[in-house]
Amino acid sequence: MKKFITENIKTLFYASIIAIIIRSLFFQPFHIPSSSMEPTLLIGDKIFVSKYSYGYSKHSFPFSPNLFSKRYFEKKPERGDVVVFKTPVDNRTDYIKRLIGLPGDTIQFINGEIFLNGYIIEKTKTKYKKNIYCGETSIKVDAYIETLPNKKKYLAVYSQENTLLNSDLYKVPEGHYFFLGDNRDCSKDSRYLTSVGYVKIENLVGKAKIIFFSNDKKIANFMKFWKWPESIRFNRIFSKIK
Repeated sequence: MKKFITENIKTLFYASIIAIIIRSLFFQPFHIPSSSMEPTLLIGDKIFVSKYSYGYSKHSFPFSPNLFSKRYFEKKPERGDVVVFKTPVDNRTDYIKRLIGLPGDTIQFINGEIFLNGYIIEKTKTKYKKNIYCGETSIKVDAYIETLPNKKKYLAVYSQENTLLNSDLYKVPEGHYFFLGDNRDCSKDSRYLTSVGYVKIENLVGKAKIIFFSNDKKIANFMKFWKWPESIRFNRIFSKIK
């Protein structure tokens, strides 16, 4: 009996070590708790984030141990990447947004247009008709395909009521990045300098790669187990994050 218990403890220990290595160096699962990245990511999406895409910092590891301050095997992110990062305010909370501004860039909203380094980000209006949420509230939006200077394209939505038309001029400091949520008027992102602001490269956790599972909690919560099959969004499973 003692040998059986010892062997099981060893197995659990080695399994835990392997899991930590995979999570820290290769892929980490995350779930999407908010609507700030709709329609790209929905509440209830479960995603894999690649930890190797931008190299490794202390935030690559569980609990962000203060073992080193630099980033190793550093690779530069690209405009348009969907990135998980630790918020600068507490260096603990995970956010996921789209990278818009690189170090040295300027960003400003003028009459509803986004100016990047003095040039308008190209927007093409679409006929996107699916529901978009801000929290629990369905909102009316206009949807656009935006094209960044590196030709990266993605879908972004703007509220038809009270959308942000004008902002201050943001200048991204060296070693930092500027992020926006695709659900532009329902996202706390780099526009909010006191709560998110510019994000240091050391705070980047990884690049969002794929949705491996998705379920709509509006249809079935944990208690309504008989509705679980109905809540699964099969069309989103194993879809690539763009």
